Amino acid sequence: MAATIVQDRIATDAVAVTELVKTYGRGDNAVRVLKGVTLRIEQGRFTAIMGPSGSGKSTLLHCMAGLDDVTGGQVRIGSTDITAMTEAERTRLRRDRLGFVFQAYNLVPTLTAEENILLPSRLARRRHDPEYYGDVVATLGIANRLGHKPNQMSGGQQQRVAMARALVGRPEVVFADEPTGALDSRSSGALLGFLVHAVQEMGQTIVMVTHDPIAASRADRVVFLADGYIVGDMSDPTSDRILDTMKSLGG
Repeated sequence: MAATIVQDRIATDAVAVTELVKTYGRGDNAVRVLKGVTLRIEQGRFTAIMGPSGSGKSTLLHCMAGLDDVTGGQVRIGSTDITAMTEAERTRLRRDRLGFVFQAYNLVPTLTAEENILLPSRLARRRHDPEYYGDVVATLGIANRLGHKPNQMSGGQQQRVAMARALVGRPEVVFADEPTGALDSRSSGALLGFLVHAVQEMGQTIVMVTHDPIAASRADRVVFLADGYIVGDMSDPTSDRILDTMKSLGG
């Protein structure tokens, strides 16, 4: 019975990190950023990661997403151990199974919004679902911007295009690193509202690094890092509770 319970728990993990260590540099110049982090990210949930500057939160996200090598420990996406993969295998995994949204929108300036959104699917030679694509574009409010290039759109519109690009392939997990950092409060609120919608209505799993207590309060759960360790885990977060925790961590 115990083995069955463990298998069922693992099956519900979108991401599982075990004793993760990340060190930059060698010898006297080595800096240990992550110091044995263990974390489970449940499927169909919105998880925010917070911590003071230098706490390791972005490094943790990059290691979970296969964007950075790990020094020790294990990272699984679903049942796949990505720490045992080659760089070429991780590249295919990122392309085929994950979505990404960053503070810098990373749109191709010579392509239209629609071409940017569909670029990952075309690179993977994978057909997209036109109905789902239409739902994502309509919900994000960018249907009238599909023929525009990035320099013809506001920052908020560009970030919504980046979000559509991340979601249209129905990835197992979307990793978002400070996605609202360059947006005004109105655009930030709209994007966060869509993230919540994607989780609640589309069953998406989202992991977001943020420094903003208001942004983090929209998540189902907030994980706190300090000095390379997980030091807190909050369910049903509010901005006031998050702010109090961050103050106690010096963030």
